[in-house]
Amino acid sequence: MTVVVSHLSNPEGREALATAIGEARSRGTGLVVVEPPTGAAPAGAADGGETLAERLAAAGVQHEVVVSDGDLPEAIVQTAARVGAELIVIGLRRRSPVGKLILGAGAQRILLESPCPVLAVKP
Repeated sequence: MTVVVSHLSNPEGREALATAIGEARSRGTGLVVVEPPTGAAPAGAADGGETLAERLAAAGVQHEVVVSDGDLPEAIVQTAARVGAELIVIGLRRRSPVGKLILGAGAQRILLESPCPVLAVKP
């Protein structure tokens, strides 16, 4: 079993990654990081100039990085099914009072299609 997380270089992505690393450690399992397609979103820096590779190496958890081929929510769900994930961690952004009535389309797809529990975190 493993923990799957989507990595984006934004506050939500950094929080999701930090939470997923903590979950993988506490569960004694590996971590699979799903990144957006190259050029689709900022990649590389995780925090304070630290790259994703450096952060994962410092985390001390067994990990794999998967690059999505296009549709990130679909890639997250498919990766979770492929590796038999026990948890998916996603980051959510803060919304206006009206925006709170509507969950982001990507997050909604992951929640509805996930083969395992989903932990949603916000910065």
